[in-house]
Amino acid sequence: MIYHYLLWTLGVFSADTFMGRLGIYGVSIFYILSGLTLYHVYFDKMTFSIGELMSFFRKRIFRIFPLLWLTTIVAIVLSKKTPDFTDLFLNLSGLFGFVKWDTYFSTGVWSIGNELVFYVFFPFFVFFTKRIRPLMLLLSLILFGIFLYFTFFVFTTTSPLSDQWSNYINPLNQVFLFLGGFLIGFFLQKVKLTNALAVTLLLASLTLFVFYPATGDVIRIVTGMNRLLFTTCCFLICIGFYKATIHVPAGIHTPLSLLGEASYSIYLLHPIVYNLVRFISKNLIPMPDVIRLAIAIISTLLLSYFVYQHFEKFFMKWGRSKRAVPA
Repeated sequence: MIYHYLLWTLGVFSADTFMGRLGIYGVSIFYILSGLTLYHVYFDKMTFSIGELMSFFRKRIFRIFPLLWLTTIVAIVLSKKTPDFTDLFLNLSGLFGFVKWDTYFSTGVWSIGNELVFYVFFPFFVFFTKRIRPLMLLLSLILFGIFLYFTFFVFTTTSPLSDQWSNYINPLNQVFLFLGGFLIGFFLQKVKLTNALAVTLLLASLTLFVFYPATGDVIRIVTGMNRLLFTTCCFLICIGFYKATIHVPAGIHTPLSLLGEASYSIYLLHPIVYNLVRFISKNLIPMPDVIRLAIAIISTLLLSYFVYQHFEKFFMKWGRSKRAVPA
C-alpha cells in the first residue's frame, strides 16, 4: 500500500532506493511466507484423500475468491469501461493466473492469480515430500531451473521492467519462491537457532538488502546475480523472523495483529480507495499530496478491517463448513 501510494504520488522508484526494492521483493516475501504458512497448516494433516483435497481447495476458494470478485467488479465499475467477456470470465474464475496472467482489472491482482497457481502445486509438494522424495528433489530442481532461466535468459537489462512485465508476473517465474517457503518449513521447523543467531541473520540480510549497490531501472535487481542475491536476502529475512523469539509490548503487538488480519483486504482494496480519494481531491475538495496520502492510508486501514470482520470472515466460515454453508 505504502509503496503504491508513494509511487502514484512521487513517480517511479529506481533500483537504488529502498522503496524500489520493497516494491519488487515485498511480493517475493509474501510468496515465501505463503509457502511456509501452508506447510505449517496442512503438511501433517493432508492425507490425499478426495475429501481432504476437496477441503483444502474449498477453504482456499472461500478465502480468496469473494474479495477477489468484489474487487474486480468494483474496479470495472470505476473504470467505466466494458470488459472483454473472456477476460472477465478468466478473472472471476481465477483461471487468468494459469492462461492469461497479465490480464487483471485492479492493481496487484496478478499476484493473486499466481497464488492460485501455487495452490495447485502445493498438494504435489506435500505428496512427493511424504511419499516420493526423489520426485520432490527433481521437481525442486526443475522449478529452480525455470527460475534461473527467467533470471538469466528471459529478462534483459536493456529494457525497463515495465516492458517485460508480462514475463515477470508469469507464475512459473515466481513459483520457486513459494516452494522455498515450503522447504524452509520442512527443513527448519524443528531446528532451533539461538535468538542471537536468528536476529543476526535477520539484521545482516536486511542490511544487505538495503545497501547492496544497484542502480538504474528495477530490472537490474531482478536479473542475473543481483536477483539471486536479493532473493537469498528474502529467504534469510523470512528465516530470521521465523526462528527468532521476539517479544513486543501489547501496544505494538495488537496493531500488528490487526494489520495482519486485514492484510488481504488492504492489498486488494488500497488501489480502489486511492482512486476514490484522488477523484475527490481532483473534483470536489482539493487537497495537498500529504493530506491526500494520509486520508487514503487511514481510509484503507479502516475499510479493510471492516471488510475483514464483516465480509471475509463470513465467507471463511463457509469454507470451514463441510457443507460449505453457514453453520
